[in-house]
Amino acid sequence: MKTPEIAWFSALCDDDYEFLGVPDPALKSSWEHCRDIVVAAETGGFDNVLLPSGYALGIDSTAFAAAIAAVTQRIKLLLAVRVGEMWPPQLARQLATIDRIAGGRLNVNIISSDIPGEVLPSAPRYQRTVEVMEILKILLNGGALDYQGEFYRLKLDPPGATTLSGRCPPLYFGGLSPDAREAAARAADVYLMWPDTMPVVTDIIADMTARAAKHGRTLKYGYRVHIVVRDTEAEARAYADRLLSKLDAATGEAIRNKSLDTQSVGVRRQAELRDSAADGYVEANLWTGIGRARSGCGAAIVGDPDQVVAKLQAYMDLGIDAFILSGYPHAAEADLFSRHVLPRLPHGALTF
Repeated sequence: MKTPEIAWFSALCDDDYEFLGVPDPALKSSWEHCRDIVVAAETGGFDNVLLPSGYALGIDSTAFAAAIAAVTQRIKLLLAVRVGEMWPPQLARQLATIDRIAGGRLNVNIISSDIPGEVLPSAPRYQRTVEVMEILKILLNGGALDYQGEFYRLKLDPPGATTLSGRCPPLYFGGLSPDAREAAARAADVYLMWPDTMPVVTDIIADMTARAAKHGRTLKYGYRVHIVVRDTEAEARAYADRLLSKLDAATGEAIRNKSLDTQSVGVRRQAELRDSAADGYVEANLWTGIGRARSGCGAAIVGDPDQVVAKLQAYMDLGIDAFILSGYPHAAEADLFSRHVLPRLPHGALTF
């Protein structure tokens, strides 16, 4: 059996609920609440944890990562950074410092964001993102920088601050548009995708493998999905229904529209899946109801432990190397997954 990386998710962007669409002050993003989710994930045996970033929502991921690095001992930290808001040499210094605090446990999720207040067309925005990734790799690999790009023209001595390994942390990156795919093929280490049907996942992996090969590169593949696991499938489906039991259509639409990526290709694809699922399930055990109350990753694997293990294994058979999982409420669902599923899956942090 393939040994995947299995990560959890800490709700830094005000995305934690008992009932989707019903804010709960106890679950609002805060240092204390998000810390407790990460601690629960580490205690439960997860390999990695995503620390998401939102310009308008929640708390700052970079500051949180520095703090949680000192609280944890084993779990990897997948820090999401919105590169449109960052100056690359400063970002490199921040990442090196956090990696040192964490004892070498830092991974980085690159988000191709705009500069706040600016909207850049897709092609130049992703070109800027590629340049940031290339600059980070040079600096965090300890090299001198002489970079002449479309957005950045920099000449710098080798940095004084380095990661513990002396190498750039792995860069995780996702996006479904042609520009996003090409950016990943050129500069990412792990290509992340949101839930989709098995045939579509197969096609995406084939496309990305071919794109990377054209640049003389290979990629690992990650899959971001929610989880509802219970002793029986009936219990899991009942809990999924309960999550939506207090959500009305207007509230769901308002939540989705808060996101800055509501018009992206990936978000539109999640909406297509939701609209095509007659009973909420677009294929066996893949429920699209989550997307009624959030933008982005909008589907969940729902089932008993055997079904969840089988579904994850099916994705691994397609070529998935890493999973980023979550559930509502996040700390409680991390505990359920760690007891029902995690012991049945050989897993470990990705190696490069």
